[in-house]
Amino acid sequence: MAAGVWLAGCSPQGAGKPGAQQAAVAQGGELVYLEQQAHSNLYPPAGGFYPNGGVLNQITDKLTYQDPKTLEIQPWIAESWSINGNATEFTFKLRPGVSFSDGTPLDAAAVAKNFDTYGLGNKALKLPVSEAINNYQRSEVLDPLTVKFYFSKPSPGFLQATSVIGSGLVSLATLDRPFEELGDATRIIGSGPFVVASETLGKELLLKARADYNWGPAKHAHQGRARLDSIRFVVTPEDSVRIGALLSGQAGLIRQVQAYDEKRVQEHSFQIYAPSTRGVNNSIAFRPDNPLVADLRVRQALLHGTNTAEVVQTLFSANYPQATSVVARSAAGYVDLASELKFDPEQSRRLLDEAGWTVGASGLRQKGGQELVLTAYESLPQPQNKETLQLVAQQWSRLGVKLNVLAGDAGSRTLDGLDPAKTPVAPNMVGRADPDVIKSNYYPTNRNVLLQKGGVSQKVNGFVDAKLNSLLDAIAAETDGAKRLQLTAEVQRYLIAQAYVIPIFEEPQAFAGATWVRDVDFEAVGRPSFYATWLAKR
Repeated sequence: MAAGVWLAGCSPQGAGKPGAQQAAVAQGGELVYLEQQAHSNLYPPAGGFYPNGGVLNQITDKLTYQDPKTLEIQPWIAESWSINGNATEFTFKLRPGVSFSDGTPLDAAAVAKNFDTYGLGNKALKLPVSEAINNYQRSEVLDPLTVKFYFSKPSPGFLQATSVIGSGLVSLATLDRPFEELGDATRIIGSGPFVVASETLGKELLLKARADYNWGPAKHAHQGRARLDSIRFVVTPEDSVRIGALLSGQAGLIRQVQAYDEKRVQEHSFQIYAPSTRGVNNSIAFRPDNPLVADLRVRQALLHGTNTAEVVQTLFSANYPQATSVVARSAAGYVDLASELKFDPEQSRRLLDEAGWTVGASGLRQKGGQELVLTAYESLPQPQNKETLQLVAQQWSRLGVKLNVLAGDAGSRTLDGLDPAKTPVAPNMVGRADPDVIKSNYYPTNRNVLLQKGGVSQKVNGFVDAKLNSLLDAIAAETDGAKRLQLTAEVQRYLIAQAYVIPIFEEPQAFAGATWVRDVDFEAVGRPSFYATWLAKR
């Protein structure tokens, strides 16, 4: 840790030790924040990766602000907006006087360029389309502070999409850079309360408060420049090192606190924060293009052969509720499917027998001379994912099914993860406080975790589920709110009926902090915001 800096922690909405609210709000100081992984790319639509989003949330603003408690969409850079009757035209009136940190105006032309890029992509610069934006057609600048967006089909999720991390507004110069250059934080020019001062790639990032910042969310309790002078992000992969630095006073706030460390942190009077990600639960997905899991009965057997209660009780805490559906209880359109997810190993054995997989001399199921051996790569961003997969592997072994859990280097993990022949099983989750989140995870041209034909994948032999895709399209285009939630429920039921996915737990973002940092906020899906944060005397 750098010596001589302000040491900080956090407490939600100013709460901390009894009497903490009586302390006078202070200006200045540096927050030392430890992140488990380095950010990868800071093109805003890549902000779904939490280390990316944690940086983008400090240096970019959005057109709108989603209140993390009520989920209401409120004014931010947009003072007001109007939407036509079928949600194919959205018009935004911008607040005046906003600029990017390079001095260029954040006006209607800049907003139009941002969403043209996010909605359509830029193949020449390899900038992909945002998974949060559906059916985007074009923009129109009506005047310097008014911009209008047109959609080819109804897009009721677009208003909420203007509030998400993937819609952070960046300068025209940033949008002119190719994707591969945007891993360098110093090249990201936003309009947010902090600016990038320096970076040691993969190790440390220093953000400084922008002195003239005066355009926070309209209803936010804090206004004006950020209270902190700076934030020092330090990449610290080892869980024990992050915890030790926090407890010893070398750092004040850390992300990715493992459940087994929670009690230790709390015993030292530090705070645990576990804001919900409100989206698709931490799950195991199958790739039906792989013949080993193409049979519905095999997938159903593995679903009912997975004891998710044991996983949660063995590895996690009360901050990680056992999943009862594809999406979290706090997600829009959630439907309780606990009765469809029951652990029933006897049913699993019957289903495997019916599918022709019999137990061989080795103890493994076999069919046609092939053993039922599956492979999955651990997902580093997901809490205790290796341990979760290993425990599931133990449970499946009792059925005669082997699951190999691999670490692999980044290259092999990425390439093999796009090949259903090599990875018939894959962990996944995604956070977003809107029904479109379920489309983001399963649609072929979005994350496509099932590896359907038509998406980014390797060696896809033709698996496509037209019914599922039709339902996902319908969610993205349904303007009737009640019907949209009904469709979301229908998709959840269908995914479980087809045993495409085994929901494990509702994933939070777990942080720990000391009590002398106040007013740390978390946006609607758990990324920290340090705009209002301040440091109390120790």
